[in-house]
Amino acid sequence: METLLVITTLPDAARAHALAAALVEARLAACVNILAPCRSVYRWQGQIEDTTEVPLLIKTTLERYPALEAAIRQQHPYELPEIIAVPVERGLPDYLAWVATETIGPQPGP
Repeated sequence: METLLVITTLPDAARAHALAAALVEARLAACVNILAPCRSVYRWQGQIEDTTEVPLLIKTTLERYPALEAAIRQQHPYELPEIIAVPVERGLPDYLAWVATETIGPQPGP
């Protein structure tokens, strides 16, 4: 199963924690690292923005990515959230297996 590292940013620690917890609870992510706040400089609607954001590193699988993206979009306060998925080419096999196990979604019923 292919593992992905998904990156997003939130405007503050409280929202970052809430999103991280929701993603893990829903088994859309095996683990979410909430990083230290950083400065982001970008152009938005013709203006240069300079703001503090809290990055998240989200570990998931290719199979769970569509639901993960939908959940981030639904819960994210930004009109256009940063959501970048990077394939994991190598990693400790036992860790990658754990990510796959922890992100097994609901199974269809009989």
